[in-house]
Amino acid sequence: MRLEPIANPSLARRLGFPALALAATVIIASLLAALAGAEPFGTLGLIVKGAAGSKFALLETLNRATPLIFTGLAIAVAFRAKLWNIGAEAQLYAGAIVTVILGTSALSGMGGFALPIMALGAMVAGAVILLGPVILKTRFGVDEVVTTLLFNFIMILLVSYLLEGPMKDPMGMGWPKSAPLDRDLRLPRIVTGLRLHWGFALALISAMLIWLVQTRTTLGYEMRAVGQNPQAARFAGIPVNLVLVKTALLSGGLAALAGFSEVAGLKGHLSLDLSPGFGYTGIIVAMLALLHPLGVVVTAIFVAGIFVGADSMSRAAGVPTYIADMLLATALLLMVLAIGLTKFRVVRG
Repeated sequence: MRLEPIANPSLARRLGFPALALAATVIIASLLAALAGAEPFGTLGLIVKGAAGSKFALLETLNRATPLIFTGLAIAVAFRAKLWNIGAEAQLYAGAIVTVILGTSALSGMGGFALPIMALGAMVAGAVILLGPVILKTRFGVDEVVTTLLFNFIMILLVSYLLEGPMKDPMGMGWPKSAPLDRDLRLPRIVTGLRLHWGFALALISAMLIWLVQTRTTLGYEMRAVGQNPQAARFAGIPVNLVLVKTALLSGGLAALAGFSEVAGLKGHLSLDLSPGFGYTGIIVAMLALLHPLGVVVTAIFVAGIFVGADSMSRAAGVPTYIADMLLATALLLMVLAIGLTKFRVVRG
């Protein structure tokens, strides 16, 4: 048995295998629910109801999807150019740190200019964090998977130090968290009384802009060319290393916006539990979206719905929320298999 590449996969093949992957995911999730002692399809219904069964549930799902859109876009941009950015978690926290620094003192009294400056500052911080591994890759051939992954642990330790030292809130009663942002430096709520904030709108705008960059600009063409064949791109005159640097700056900046939106839009302060793994989950979001920027929005909402719905389902049916993690892991593995079967056929010989 061997794999034979397919030059031009048909539309039915490109859509059929991913659809089968999602269907198989639902079946496996039902079996897991049954093993947990719950009624399979009833449990799936509870997940859907918990994620979108009311105005509160739907807006909470969109709120949870906001950082996932940013990190999913960051991963999609990087992976499109074959830049394996596994450090979106570090870039998220870098953006959050700068947001708190600017939002607790430096920008007080600047009015409407403060939020854009905070967002830009966060993007610069995230871009710088990813720039180091890319320079190591382009100059010395160091594997960026290792360096970006290690940055996640470095950044967590840095945040822990800051929250126990220079950035610790003196009014926080000993809890390891930063001082809160000034009230006029917070992203406003989209719906009064609920948690969904304008960071979600910023995420949608970012997805649209990234789609335009990838499909309508020279940089987007160069990123695709470098991702498909860097040797051929270099032969055609494309500055491969420069394209990778530009990709890193864009990817790191997008991931940092997740930290900005979580601090300025939701939490109001920096803490060690700011991200429950948004950077890593962004990889799943990007892969399920087949690295398409607009698809990232859909898959981020889907993944967020699973998490929010699983919390509701767990309370209603007494089923562990870990089923949601199993569901996402299964969906990712099956989607990777589906993508492979879309581009290759299994033949004897």
